[in-house]
Amino acid sequence: MVVKRAFTLVASQFNPEYVQGLVNHCTDELRALSPQSTVTLHLVPGAFEIPLVVKEVAAKKNVDAIIALGVIIEGATDHARLLGDVVTQALQQIALEYGVPVIHAVQSVRDEAQAKERCLGDKINRGTEAARAAFAMTNLLPTLHK
Repeated sequence: MVVKRAFTLVASQFNPEYVQGLVNHCTDELRALSPQSTVTLHLVPGAFEIPLVVKEVAAKKNVDAIIALGVIIEGATDHARLLGDVVTQALQQIALEYGVPVIHAVQSVRDEAQAKERCLGDKINRGTEAARAAFAMTNLLPTLHK
């Protein structure tokens, strides 16, 4: 039996080359794993704005999983670490509050080489991994609710 799922991607427009790589790999993998499913994309300015849109999507309760995609590259200050911590905590809270799988694929990396490897490459692409995690959660949660 084919199950049609609804996935929503919320992606940052900051570091666009790398985020687009995550979006492309994630979308391709979702379509391969669940061809009948719908994939919706919402773009936000940066990683800080991701949790607000994820919360709005989760509150509607019309998706099976939400995937947050972004890239935070470390700089000379603590901003990247602080931003990564806030986004991580907010995404976890939303998942717990709404009971919707929220897959955290906002990458915190040291430099552009790490971003390229994780977002544009095929060996360890975090977009592909996020799609697999979302798909797995959409199969697991219904069995827990029976």
